[in-house]
Amino acid sequence: MEGYILDWANLLLRWVHVITAIAWIGSSFYFVWLDNSLTRPQAPDLQEKGVDGELWAVHGGGFYNPQKYLTAPKSLPENLHWFYWESYSTWMTGFGLLVVLYLFNASTYLIDRSVFDMSPGAAVGFAISYLIIGWVVYDAICRVFGKSDRTVGIMVAIYVAVAAYLACHIFSGRAAFLLTGAMIATIMSGNVLVWIIPGQRKVVAALKAGQPVDPIHGKRGKQRSVHNTYFTLPVLFAMLSNHYSMTYAHKYNWAVLILIMLAGVLIRQFFILKHKGKINVAWPAAGVALLGVVAVMIAPQPRQQVASNNGGADAANAVSFVKVQEIINTRCVQCHAEAPKMMPTAAKGIKLDTVDEIKAHAQLIYQQAVQQKAMPLGNVTQITDDERALLGQWFEGGAKTAN
Repeated sequence: MEGYILDWANLLLRWVHVITAIAWIGSSFYFVWLDNSLTRPQAPDLQEKGVDGELWAVHGGGFYNPQKYLTAPKSLPENLHWFYWESYSTWMTGFGLLVVLYLFNASTYLIDRSVFDMSPGAAVGFAISYLIIGWVVYDAICRVFGKSDRTVGIMVAIYVAVAAYLACHIFSGRAAFLLTGAMIATIMSGNVLVWIIPGQRKVVAALKAGQPVDPIHGKRGKQRSVHNTYFTLPVLFAMLSNHYSMTYAHKYNWAVLILIMLAGVLIRQFFILKHKGKINVAWPAAGVALLGVVAVMIAPQPRQQVASNNGGADAANAVSFVKVQEIINTRCVQCHAEAPKMMPTAAKGIKLDTVDEIKAHAQLIYQQAVQQKAMPLGNVTQITDDERALLGQWFEGGAKTAN
C-alpha cells in the first residue's frame, strides 16, 4: 500500500509541477520577448506619461497594447499584478517530487555504488547540500562580481560545469542529471524570491511614499532575470533526461550533460537576439553541432560478429542460457518478478523470472542492460561489465534459450 500511495503522490506532484512550470516558463519567455520587442512611443501623451516602450499585438481576436514605463506611472493602480507564484509553485512541487521519488528511495535512485559508495542517509544529505551550495555559490558570484555581466556569466558557467562533474561522480547518472537541473531551478527561484520580488517591492514602496527610487533594484532584478532566461533550456533538458538513459548512463555522462546544457544556452541566445531583430544563425548552428557531437559520442558500439567453428554462426551462440538466467536471477528479478523483493510490483510490469519471459524481453534486456547500461537502476544489484558483455553475446547470438 505504501508503494501505491507514493505512486499517486508521484503522479499528482508531477502533474502540478508540469502545469506550474509551463506557467512560469511561459511568462518568462513572454516578458523577455516583450521587453525586446518594445518600440519608443511617438505620441506626445505617452511620452508625457513616462512610457518608454510600447507594443501593439493581436491575439485571439483581440488587440493588445502593453506599455513599459521608464520608472513607473505617476500613480500606481490598485490591481497591480505580481509574477512570483508561478516560480514558487514550480519549485515547491519540484522539490516535493524530488523527495517522494528520489529521497524516499535513495538507495535505488540516488546511489550507484560503482560511482560512489555511500549510505542512503549520506546520499540524501549530499543531495540537499548540493541544492543549497549551488545557490550560495551562485549568489556569492553575483554579489562580488555583479558589476560585470560578462565576468558573472563566465564564472557561473564554470561553476555549473564543475557542479555537474561533481554530481556525476557522487550520484547515479540519472540522479546527477536531475539534481543538476534541480540546483539550477533552485537558483532561478531563489533569484525571484531573494532579489527580483523584494527589489520590486522596494521600488513600489518608494513610489507610494513619494521617495526617489534607487536604480540598483532594477539593475539587479534585470541581471537575475536574464540569468533565469539562459538557465531555462538546460533545466528542461535535465528534468527530461531521466527518460533517456543513453545520456546519463554513458561513461562520460558529465561531459554529455555539460555539452547539452551549453547547446540549450546557445539556442536560447538565438531567440533572444531574434526578439531584438538580430538574426544570427551561427548560434543555433553551434548548438545543433554540439548536439551532433554528443549523439556521435554516445552512439552504441557496432555489434561485433565473430565466426565460430561451425561455419559462420555467431560465437555468441556458445553462451550458455544457464549462465544468462543466473545473471538475471541475481541482478534483475529483485525488481522484475511476480513478487519482487525491492518493489511492491514488477517494475514497468516486466517480469523476468521464467525462461519464456526472459526470451520475450531479450531485446529490452539487451538495450537497457548492455547498450545503455541503464539497468539495474543505479546498479543497485552490482551487475559487472563482464556480465553485461555475456548478456550482449547471448542476444547477438540469437538469444537462444537452450544450451
